[in-house]
Amino acid sequence: MASGSVKNAGSKAEVDKAVSEGNPVILHFWATWCEASKHMDQVFSHLSTDFPHAHFFRVEAEEQPEISEAFSVSAVPYFVFFKGGKAVDTLEGADPSSLANKVAKVAGSVNPDEPAAPASLGLAAGATVLETVKEFAKYDREVPVGNQTGRSDDLNKKLRQLINSHPVMLFMKGTPEEPKCGFSQKVVNILNEEKLQFGSFDILTDQEVRDGLKKFSNWPTYPQLYCKGELIGGCDIVISMHEGDELKYIFSDHEIDSTNVIDEKLSESGSGKGGVSASTGLSSSVTSRLVSLINSSPVMVFMKGTPEEPKCGFSRKVLDILEQEKVEYKSFDVLTDTEVRQGLKVHSNWSSYPQLYIKGELIGGSDVVLEMQKSGELRRVLADKGVIIPHETLDDRLTKLVSSSPVMLFMKGTPDAPKCGFSSKVVNALTDEGVTFGSFDILSDDAVRQGLKTFSNWPTYPQLYYKGELIGGCDIILEMKNNGELKSIFSE
Repeated sequence: MASGSVKNAGSKAEVDKAVSEGNPVILHFWATWCEASKHMDQVFSHLSTDFPHAHFFRVEAEEQPEISEAFSVSAVPYFVFFKGGKAVDTLEGADPSSLANKVAKVAGSVNPDEPAAPASLGLAAGATVLETVKEFAKYDREVPVGNQTGRSDDLNKKLRQLINSHPVMLFMKGTPEEPKCGFSQKVVNILNEEKLQFGSFDILTDQEVRDGLKKFSNWPTYPQLYCKGELIGGCDIVISMHEGDELKYIFSDHEIDSTNVIDEKLSESGSGKGGVSASTGLSSSVTSRLVSLINSSPVMVFMKGTPEEPKCGFSRKVLDILEQEKVEYKSFDVLTDTEVRQGLKVHSNWSSYPQLYIKGELIGGSDVVLEMQKSGELRRVLADKGVIIPHETLDDRLTKLVSSSPVMLFMKGTPDAPKCGFSSKVVNALTDEGVTFGSFDILSDDAVRQGLKTFSNWPTYPQLYYKGELIGGCDIILEMKNNGELKSIFSE
């Protein structure tokens, strides 16, 4: 990361102290895996030298959840601006020009109504950063606000078509045969080493695509590599994943050039004892091992990495959801065992990881699990399969209580020892009619006493129920007894 006058926030207390002093404070929430964050941090650092009286803090979002949660940070890069002891603005995404404007607005030395000139970022920014800022500023000026929606829709459609035109798609400067920058050349070389077929688009030939894709992907630089429509990243990330052997797994998970790997493994497995399953092509020994692993815990996650060190964001997301639901689980790192990694995709007919199983049944991957959590379906499935004990709400409890006996009386005291005259009168009326009834002493449970008033929309006690439906209180019961209605109701 860049240095400048930016401090790494040590705690929320440190940030709160700086804010309380009343000086301008700007927070940058970033992540080590996000190239856009790193780029914006360079801009952030150079701005800090231009506004020395302001406090600039860098916060690693995932490592400092106390600070991130306090400001509802859900994406990076993300900026929060303070002035006069309170938050006055925010900025989400990689937009250097807006960042410069907003910093100037709270620090007060540049006209906030004018687009930030690259010079306002400091001469120390360097040519690469300044070029990027110029490109962002140029794009901002070229798209009029009034026409932006229609134009954006057309451009986004064009970008989606380009991104999905090949399973592996590289947006680069130049062509694979004649790259026009060293970073594009490096990514091309890596894809060739991985023996992958890929499509490419020369962003130097189309300014609209060049500018628009940065905003579409929230990624400010080129090259950009996509797999099955999903952004993998830029040069640094591709190099890192290639060196860590993770890149081949990404493509394998998306069933790109993975046929030979799977067929070779299945062939080896099929030559062993026990024969090959006609339905999956897996040997019985591999199938038996997979079934054993799947059923080794009521909740089982097959993931990349471990719970302590997830190796992909999707695996981390599923673990976070399980922890939020307070579910105990076991996991298996598919990166440590090729047989399991490739075989389970065939066995489950699910082509990617993570995979979540509950009581031996495949639930799905990160998107499915997230959607089920949002809808409440995940908790229902966990409860139905006996993994968790569903929390009983007060309404659930009251519903059970009023239906616990065909005739149910909520009273003060008990039938043998009523603790108010109205309850005593209702007990006597039911006894005179020869009615067998259950009862509940509301003096023994304040939650039931208060909750039942709202539940029944009846403010006093006693309350008499028949087959789960409220009949009424003391006056109604006595009146019904006197005119013969009470006996007729129960005789029904």
